[in-house]
Amino acid sequence: MELDQLDRDIIAALVDDARQTYAEIGQQVGLSASAVKRRVDRLRETGAITGFSARVSPQALGWTTEAYVELFCQGKTKPSDIALAVNRFPEVVAAATITGEADALLHIRATDVRHVERVIERIAAMAFVVRTKSSIVLSRLVDTPPGAAVPEARNESATPG
Repeated sequence: MELDQLDRDIIAALVDDARQTYAEIGQQVGLSASAVKRRVDRLRETGAITGFSARVSPQALGWTTEAYVELFCQGKTKPSDIALAVNRFPEVVAAATITGEADALLHIRATDVRHVERVIERIAAMAFVVRTKSSIVLSRLVDTPPGAAVPEARNESATPG
């Protein structure tokens, strides 16, 4: 689905505060409350908006330490096998296959460095893992929630004039 600028503005408003009324969002984007509702309904139906949730500070839950762990796997380990294995760890808050030497990158949140170490030890013990390489986050420099800055669509075939 292609998003126009009003859709992008509505999404940005919802990311900023999903508890806003349609009227409040409408004031921000220049639409009536009913027009905003119709657009939000359409964005939900098409899957552009997948749901609404609360953003909770990890620190409030005691998750004060985070790390990124590169995973190096044996042979041709399938991404689905990696996903299935690491999904068992509540500390793994995100995982992705990546380019480069590593097969996957895991984002871990934990209570402290020792907790991170225990999680990495358990992950490294999985049969398909050859080795890991980890980095502890010292401080977050940019932490934009997904959708907060909705990029404009690019026309890749357009040539500069």
